[in-house]
Amino acid sequence: MSAKNKDGIGSEKKGERKRRVVSFPTIPFDQPRAFAEALFRTGAGQPVRRLTLFDAIGKAPESGPSRSLVSASSKYGLTKGSASAEFIELTEDGRKVVDDGFDPKVRAIAKVDCAISTIPAFLGLYEKFKGNKLPAKSVLVDAVQEFDIDREIAEQAVDIFLENMQEVNLLQTLSGAERIVSKEHLADGVVSDPSFQSDTSRPTSPATFAPPITSGQAALETTAFYVTPIGSDGSVQRKHSDLFLNTLIEPAVERFGLKVVRADQIDKPGVITKQVIQYLVEARLVIADLSFHNPNVFYELAIRHMVRKPVVQIIQKSDNIPFDVNQLRTIPIDNTDIYTWTPKLELWRSEISNQIRQALDDPSSSDSPVNWYFDRQSLNS
Repeated sequence: MSAKNKDGIGSEKKGERKRRVVSFPTIPFDQPRAFAEALFRTGAGQPVRRLTLFDAIGKAPESGPSRSLVSASSKYGLTKGSASAEFIELTEDGRKVVDDGFDPKVRAIAKVDCAISTIPAFLGLYEKFKGNKLPAKSVLVDAVQEFDIDREIAEQAVDIFLENMQEVNLLQTLSGAERIVSKEHLADGVVSDPSFQSDTSRPTSPATFAPPITSGQAALETTAFYVTPIGSDGSVQRKHSDLFLNTLIEPAVERFGLKVVRADQIDKPGVITKQVIQYLVEARLVIADLSFHNPNVFYELAIRHMVRKPVVQIIQKSDNIPFDVNQLRTIPIDNTDIYTWTPKLELWRSEISNQIRQALDDPSSSDSPVNWYFDRQSLNS
């Protein structure tokens, strides 16, 4: 066994692998922000019992994802209180982020401060490249290692950094390219109401809480099954599916050593067969494209939810996310035209990769209404 140093961190004996320290939140900012919003709604700005809060958002308080969510929210400086604390409360900056009683400029800057400035590696990347075009991801991966991030987790850090930059609007398309803008530039683009009166006693209007979202056959353990509207040859749906598969899904999946399989590669398109069911039940990962609101896709997604295994959801931005799954994290892809598509390709790949990473790191944490039901039943039993 390894000895512990004065800080309680295991110090490995000779020949043992040193435990890796992750100095950045492993959950993107939008999920802890939604958690802070739920806290504000539930307690009207006051501290809330941790068990009461998780009951309000429909999640098991002692589950791994719930504990990670509390930890990430604290790391981002949104909330105070550990995963075992009796009460969780908002920080001053957290209140600015979630309370629409503050001036929009104040809220915009508070989001940047929490999502980027509180994390040394993210702040280092931002300061290094701000005011410039977004560099290639490989450049960011090299650069983040200058800020005490191990090479083994550098890509993960960059994926989350890019998601956070998008979330707080520090990545903007200017002159046809994605650029990292300054906080000053961001603030200049936020319109303040001169007659704005701060009322920090009132809660925000309800916002959707997006919770952070076992062995099959050997071949399927290395498979990512792509559930998508396929359509016939030459149809809009087939062109859409081919485009997403070749430019987004395969590049995002290959770094995890998985092979992407689409239904038409195993059977007749549009027909739900025993083989399709087998992939839905036993594949290590399912990526569901909700574009076009295809009924087969939702049928297959429901099967995957019932087996409580990892799913990553995407959708073209022009489509609304149906009510039944709109509280699950879904990545919107803007494929309106080539001018919006091309500059953001690398960002969307990173976002998909990050969601895959979270799903594979803890397969049992796959989030769905089915899981919420069984978690609640377990708590009540």
